[in-house]
Amino acid sequence: MADQNPQEAGSPGEDRKRENESISEFGQVTLRNGMRDYKIHLLSVIGEIEGHECLPQQAKTTKYEHVLPRLAAIEDSSEIQGLLILINTVGGDVSAGLALAEMIASLSKPTVSLVLGDSHSIGVPLAVSTDYSFIVPSGTMIIHPVRMNGLVIGAPQTYDYFKIIQDRILGFIESHSRAKKKRLEQLMMNSGVLTKDLGTILVGSEAVGEGLINEVGGISQAFAKLYSMIEEGKQDSRT
Repeated sequence: MADQNPQEAGSPGEDRKRENESISEFGQVTLRNGMRDYKIHLLSVIGEIEGHECLPQQAKTTKYEHVLPRLAAIEDSSEIQGLLILINTVGGDVSAGLALAEMIASLSKPTVSLVLGDSHSIGVPLAVSTDYSFIVPSGTMIIHPVRMNGLVIGAPQTYDYFKIIQDRILGFIESHSRAKKKRLEQLMMNSGVLTKDLGTILVGSEAVGEGLINEVGGISQAFAKLYSMIEEGKQDSRT
């Protein structure tokens, strides 16, 4: 199913086989014949977001080159009516993560995200990129300054470059949530929470209180919200 357009259909047996392969390989599946007979695509963002460099094979990753085509296919599909994103990520490639967040935010179909475990670092823009967002009570979000791996030249131009990347991330979060850039910068530069590092950990309702996430809830609340958004869209199209 990973390479199949969502509009294509096969026999029930073939469809089940493709769905099993899609879940196993990419953590994705299209849910059919739900409680309200809607067709919803389920996308999981887990482990580390892999970008322009391959991570070790034993690492759990979400590969952005797999997710981007799927998001485009969802947008182009006449059958899929909504997207539910399950998030449990420690972060990863900043460029790849921000590209995924921008792609999700640009979808015309209703989207809902649910932070199940962690949504750290570049996972924050991903969590807020949807039309509505949830976090479970024990879910966490970490906001910290941009970090770079490898050799970094200690020159003013390097720090300016870091600042540009950081401003891109904060600008996206501010424009897709109720959080303000000034407050985000305060959380980012906090030195009293993370040992030997800068940043802030927000747990469950704290993320809602800071305006990053819309509501504390679980899978049933996420589905209910997505169903209601699809219903509202249908009603608007009739008027």
